[in-house]
Amino acid sequence: MNFKKIANRLTGFSTPIFGVSWNPPKLESEAAQRLITELEDKRVLFNPSDVEVPHHCVESIIQLRRFLTDELKGLDRESNLAANINAMRAACRKFLDSVQSDERIIRFGSDQGHFASWQFISAVGELRGVFGVHIAQVSAQYGINLGSPLLTILPGEPDKT
Repeated sequence: MNFKKIANRLTGFSTPIFGVSWNPPKLESEAAQRLITELEDKRVLFNPSDVEVPHHCVESIIQLRRFLTDELKGLDRESNLAANINAMRAACRKFLDSVQSDERIIRFGSDQGHFASWQFISAVGELRGVFGVHIAQVSAQYGINLGSPLLTILPGEPDKT
């Protein structure tokens, strides 16, 4: 999806749009592209929750958090991209805190009907919601077009009323 269409989905956010009044530094643009490329390969962000294996999701999020931390090392801490990455790292921490709070969530999180699956699916949904907003912002800010599968977690189009 074209980044300009994604930008139209971002209502209520103060987001500089790439090419309108702001051109990001080259290092930031490259980091943003690496970020999107990495996220496109994280199934935990877009696969149906009920087919995910909780243990694998936890490992994936731990790896993702490490990647996000490494990307921050080369960025100005005051940049828009650093703010997006920090929010994604916070979402990763919250996800891990939530699913690791009770060992049954990881052990039984893929058992439909078990209370642990409700908690696991809820944690995955919250993680995806946060990432969707920040992926949309990064796409709009840095002029990065998105293809599926990340489109499934972007904010919906605003109502035209």
